[in-house]
Amino acid sequence: MSELPTTAVTADLAEPSRRGRGTAAFVLRTLGGGLVSVGLIVVLGFFLFRVLPGDPVRTMTRDRPGNPEQLARLRAEFGLDRPLPAQFVDYLADMARGDLGTSYVYSRPVTEIILGRLGPTVLLTGTALVVSVALGLWLGSRAAWRHGSVFDRVATGTALVLWSVPTFWLGLIALMVFAVGLDLFPTGGMTSPGGVDGFVPAVLDVAHHLVLPCLTMVAVVYAQYLMVMRSSLLEEMAADYLTTARAKGLREDLVRRRHAVPNALLPTITIIFLHVGLVVAGAVTVETVFSWPGLGLLTYQALAVPDIPLLQGTLITLSVAVVLMNVLADLGYRLVDPRVRAS
Repeated sequence: MSELPTTAVTADLAEPSRRGRGTAAFVLRTLGGGLVSVGLIVVLGFFLFRVLPGDPVRTMTRDRPGNPEQLARLRAEFGLDRPLPAQFVDYLADMARGDLGTSYVYSRPVTEIILGRLGPTVLLTGTALVVSVALGLWLGSRAAWRHGSVFDRVATGTALVLWSVPTFWLGLIALMVFAVGLDLFPTGGMTSPGGVDGFVPAVLDVAHHLVLPCLTMVAVVYAQYLMVMRSSLLEEMAADYLTTARAKGLREDLVRRRHAVPNALLPTITIIFLHVGLVVAGAVTVETVFSWPGLGLLTYQALAVPDIPLLQGTLITLSVAVVLMNVLADLGYRLVDPRVRAS
């Protein structure tokens, strides 16, 4: 009976341990990079909005002009009369306690305001994300499989045109045609004035208000998924394993769905995770055009003052969501793609 080479056995036993250490180091590096990014965002959030033009106190009192003593009292109340380093120290101390401050305009905790606007934003952007991902991946896979056909040219051309259109302009056109001209949808808001009675009518009322802002976001966003899916699938179409699948007698539709599309989906993971992070941030232009009461509209209203604590809170919320989704995308990519693990 022959004996296995000692060096080969040792290498086989050491391989799982080496892979485990490599995975742990990768996870720690990814999490550390995310924490460093969040720290830099917290610092940036303080200095970025201090350079905005305008005096928040004068903007808040423009309808009720006060004397210099009243303005000075308001500045002292908000801490705006203190030196910048002292404000920065207070800001970091509040961040360490999880306190995002108090809004100048609403005189309420920023955390409470953001949580109140989170639901409408997630509803709008989450619905638009699901529809745009499904539509973009479906059109992209079919356009690549029929590369050079009329369907490919029409689907790709339409997506690129819509992608290049400014979101606010497309929203205004949709508003004028479908809400004002044809009177098919409401012109703004999330619910009808005065509300409606009953759970089902209330859900239908919100869905009715959701159609136009959601379609506007989908029209602008789905092209990204279509183009990535199309180019990724075009690269896979020359692979040998597809020839093998055809040689086994599989129909073209099965070859595409079972073999080509799953491998072509990998590059879209990063884009999907990035947009999941943006779901929390909302869409400033769409929510503003359609008066959708989410975080995007809140950010626009805070910029008009400027309401610095509110702007800081929305920036940190958005950025942390994007960083978190990036970290999950990096970890997920290593999990689903063996080439990344091997590298």
